[in-house]
Amino acid sequence: MIFESLPTTPRSDELIDKAFSRAARTGRAKQNKLEAQQSMLQTASNILSDNLENVVVEWPDFGTVDPFYYELADAIVDVDEVRKSLSEVMWASRQVDNIAREYQPKLRKTDADLARKHRKQAFARMASVVEEVEDDLLRIGEARDALKDLPDIRPDEPAIVVAGYPNVGKSSFVNDVTRASNEIARYPFTTKGVQIGHFDRDRIRYQIIDTPGLLDRPEDERNDIERQAVSALEHLADAVIFVADASGACGYPIESQLELRDAVKARFEERDIPVLTVCNKSDRSTDMEADLYMSVETGENVEAVLDAAVEAIGFEPDIPPSRNE
Repeated sequence: MIFESLPTTPRSDELIDKAFSRAARTGRAKQNKLEAQQSMLQTASNILSDNLENVVVEWPDFGTVDPFYYELADAIVDVDEVRKSLSEVMWASRQVDNIAREYQPKLRKTDADLARKHRKQAFARMASVVEEVEDDLLRIGEARDALKDLPDIRPDEPAIVVAGYPNVGKSSFVNDVTRASNEIARYPFTTKGVQIGHFDRDRIRYQIIDTPGLLDRPEDERNDIERQAVSALEHLADAVIFVADASGACGYPIESQLELRDAVKARFEERDIPVLTVCNKSDRSTDMEADLYMSVETGENVEAVLDAAVEAIGFEPDIPPSRNE
């Protein structure tokens, strides 16, 4: 996942202390006092400039990030603000380098005392530059902490999103068809875990995703962040399975369930994403019109539902042509 390997972002005071402490050790190792001042300047500028630049280059280019991850990130942290902060930190890196270049000639062909005075001036200016981006470093660090634990959902693999009111059997369905312990990850904007499973068909790996807290209630009950998260799912989903419970055992009347189904269907079909209506608990009731009927509890038609979703996706992997073609 593109955010999980982001390194910890240093604070400005940590970075300044690290650079100047190491510069002091470098200076003490030099016998010649003039060379000591020159070495201290170079060491401090290298540490500050390189560390600030590394903060920026470790982040992905939001201009090329998959739309799913872009919108997901923007739902959690303000991407525009993060980009501005990254730009400011890169500016600080270049400013530190420019200050070092400005003072290097002043530390040559002079006496040690004057060189020490110039070096201290350079250090003060470098510290001022780093302190100027203190808030930007904090913002980047907070964004990193918020994004690094996002679940590993892969936009390049076909994905089936499971929707429907709570207690209709969505999680049981995902568990059943993956036949494995699913990864449980938590988005910062939901109170429940997002369940991700995988299964294979014809050597193609499919993702199947249950999103409690997002597609299990009407639009007007979602907050702004949750609405944007649903928008992100529109970029990810290749098909939607809407699970309903005609028996009413879930605690929600079938009329409300179908209203939510219609809203989900209208939203995703705008992007030509197929939505299958599946009546679960068919061993109890089939008193509703649906594309398919199943019972996760008894196992009836579960594989048929999965096959129908795969067929609706119609995924064809990019296969390189053979040498004979």
